Amino acid sequence: MRQRNRSVHLLLTAAVLGAASTALAAGPARATDETTTLTADPLRTWQTDGVVWSLAYAKGVVYAGGSFSHIRPPGAAPGAHELARTNFAAFDARTGQPLPCAPAFTGGKGSVRALRASPDGSLLYIGGSFGKAGPAGRSNTAALNTDDCTIATSWKPTVSSTVRAIDVTADTVYLGGGFTAVQGRTRERIAALRPNGELLPFQATVRGSSVPNDPLPGVNALTVAPQLNKVIIGGRFTSVNGSPPGVHALAGLDATTGKVVDTFKGWIPRRSAVKALTHDGTRFYLGAEGTGGGVFDGRIAGRLADGSQLWKDTCLGATQAVLPYRGVLYSGSHAHNCSGTPGGFPEIRNRQHFLAQSIEDKTLLPWFPDTNDGIGERIGPRALAMADGILWAGGEFTTVNEAPQQGLTRFAAAPDTGAPQVPLMSGTSRSPGRVTLTWKASWDRDDGVLTYKIYRDGAQLASLKRDSRYWNRPDMSYTDSVGPGSRHRYSLEVTDGTNVSGRNGPVYVTARK
Repeated sequence: MRQRNRSVHLLLTAAVLGAASTALAAGPARATDETTTLTADPLRTWQTDGVVWSLAYAKGVVYAGGSFSHIRPPGAAPGAHELARTNFAAFDARTGQPLPCAPAFTGGKGSVRALRASPDGSLLYIGGSFGKAGPAGRSNTAALNTDDCTIATSWKPTVSSTVRAIDVTADTVYLGGGFTAVQGRTRERIAALRPNGELLPFQATVRGSSVPNDPLPGVNALTVAPQLNKVIIGGRFTSVNGSPPGVHALAGLDATTGKVVDTFKGWIPRRSAVKALTHDGTRFYLGAEGTGGGVFDGRIAGRLADGSQLWKDTCLGATQAVLPYRGVLYSGSHAHNCSGTPGGFPEIRNRQHFLAQSIEDKTLLPWFPDTNDGIGERIGPRALAMADGILWAGGEFTTVNEAPQQGLTRFAAAPDTGAPQVPLMSGTSRSPGRVTLTWKASWDRDDGVLTYKIYRDGAQLASLKRDSRYWNRPDMSYTDSVGPGSRHRYSLEVTDGTNVSGRNGPVYVTARK
């Protein structure tokens, strides 16, 4: 895919060569810089037979944690050519091939929910609901030596219940989840420890639930900014340290003491929870999930330094994962109404499970790979990780771009292999020597503006450009001047700048005399 064809374009008028049609109704609100996305064409990727809840990258390896018992090759049907992997698997980040590193995580609910590498990549911290990590007894958290795939003996704290979130600095490991005790001492849903397992004085009491009748209150996500001595936590809660005014599902804490430093008052409405948090050193990003009407399901960007909100989109469809990369915020959700967001779509019959939006102004970019809802809670994607320029996604899905693919998929910057479909074209002549060709615009999963090439009697006649999306395919037309009474053969092809569709037609039209 050529970079310029993946850029965000603003079409304020219907300025296409020889065509008279209206502008894209739900297009970007304003032009942005030359932001580009990855392609929407999935790379061949191994699959799981269950849910992938978490992903992490370290030293050329991508790790997947979840609730599964086997992995299988790309294209293999369930049960075919499987390798045993109990809730944990490792893959070469470049080739995607499975690696022999495969400790089983068993006991408890037998699920890995959180993965996070140390800053130097030497250790992979693992959280979830389990009692054993490989041969070693562990209590809902463990660490893996990435050089030799052994369970670290230095990290074996006792955590009373499920760990759902982990972040790590050079000297501190933060855990979040549904637990109430760590190392036998009270720690309500958030704790900080040394890499040797020593419990730190950091303490924040997280209580209540932002979701009615919630069986899983607690901390779902956290992200640490050591340069600001700040940790931001998100989840299903209504009180931190005795309920400072405004705290609801999101709070900024002093990374040393646990004291509330940002309340984010009004950011997350009732019946909504924060499911994902990350930052890029300057800004932080969150994804939310709501239950019932009037909830917030989308994404927010905030400034790390002062906790101010930069933008908030209004898409519906619970967001489970967010990841910033080269000016783009990628997310996994099941979006079904983004009509209030620039570049967004109205309520439509299907759900869109991957989105990309400009970090600068929240505009949705033309990047629409998709999955189905899948198994389990039928959410779709659950986790995202960037590894050497390749975006890995895991979740509950069993299809990607309508083809069978379970649990894992990958997207890269190249190659772009998907050509737009060529639309049907018809032709008429209502005045002497004039032939009018009409068709509906096509669409492409990772390009907004497509080029339409019209051929008469085998020779190219014209080239038109048009902005379109799968939910908005404008009518297009072209009028040709020929000799009255002459008969001609017309065809049409569509290109995204790299890939060219097959030609449709031919359509034969005789011009009126």
